Amino acid sequence: MSERAPSSPQPSGPAPRPPGTIRLGQIAGADVLVNASWFLIAALISVLVAPRVEQVEPGLGVWKYGAGFAFAVILYASVLLHEASHAYVARRFGHRVSSITLHFLGGMTAIDGEARTAKQEFWIAVVGPLTSLAVGGAAVAAWFVTPEGLLQVGVEGLAGANLLIGVLNLVPALPLDGGRVLKASVWQLTGNMHRGTSIAGWSGRLLAVVVLGWPFYQQALLGTPPLVVDYVLAAVLAAFLWTGATAAILNARIRSRLPSLVARRLARRTVTVPEDTPLGQAVATAQSHRAGSIVTVDAGGHPVGIVSERALLAVPADRRPWMPTSSVARTLGPGMTLPVDLAGEELVAAIARRPAEEYLLVAPDGTLHGVLSTVDVDRAFNDRGN
Repeated sequence: MSERAPSSPQPSGPAPRPPGTIRLGQIAGADVLVNASWFLIAALISVLVAPRVEQVEPGLGVWKYGAGFAFAVILYASVLLHEASHAYVARRFGHRVSSITLHFLGGMTAIDGEARTAKQEFWIAVVGPLTSLAVGGAAVAAWFVTPEGLLQVGVEGLAGANLLIGVLNLVPALPLDGGRVLKASVWQLTGNMHRGTSIAGWSGRLLAVVVLGWPFYQQALLGTPPLVVDYVLAAVLAAFLWTGATAAILNARIRSRLPSLVARRLARRTVTVPEDTPLGQAVATAQSHRAGSIVTVDAGGHPVGIVSERALLAVPADRRPWMPTSSVARTLGPGMTLPVDLAGEELVAAIARRPAEEYLLVAPDGTLHGVLSTVDVDRAFNDRGN
């Protein structure tokens, strides 16, 4: 399965490694990390496989657990191949892949940003399960020519596990890869990416409920009574599915509001005054022009600061005639001048790069258009959600 990370400015240095992980190297430009929880599942696999190893190769003693651990390593190598296929196709479509993490539930590929088209979403998602099915199919073919014994047992387990991983990941429910395939299909049919995410997310919630109830109808379907471990495993998997699906639904709701955020529409009318203009005079000029912001300029007429609304309101009226406007203006630093045509996710990303209260908006020809206040952006975003 793959996880999409939100678009964000990338630091110049290497990304910090998440706590509780070990870095093994890089594949397809992405850091390969192993979460500490992997060792827990590797130990569990060793214990579960040991009886089968003992059956095939009696007399190994404690080394049967070593053989089980080796199988866990080989199994997760195929999981890594599954995730690497996601990373490779994502990079082919121009996405940055920050990491591939192996954990006790399998693997996760962190892909920055959203796919730009339904076709991209489909291929990035479907290539993982197809890779697992291919590995499983190759292992099945190899089983027929593998000598009997421990090696054949390993090939047998590899075939079964990869075929199972491939099939389960094609279930059309987020956060599974099949959920992204469903999302891409709905997106292609309706032209609405967020609707596709929402439908696939609700499918994921439904699957979570089904998984949670599995122990209660396990005996009726398979004829085997559920054990305590069956209840625990069902609860863990259901929680994973429900959490991932819910996060996808909420993300879709948030992102659906972003297109309404257009810098040009939100711009406040602005007046420019020299830096040494008395604050009272600058306020009077803004009021006469019905402007909602004030920009200070240097002797050459170039913008150098934006009057902070918060700082202005903190100055008593009787002091304003004696204070220069520059005393309550925030100096224009890098990232505080934005193109007026920014909108949606690009606008949010630009604000995230350089958090501030106000930004100067300039037209394509470089002329001053107005001032954008983050208060207005927040208000527009929240109004769109109501």
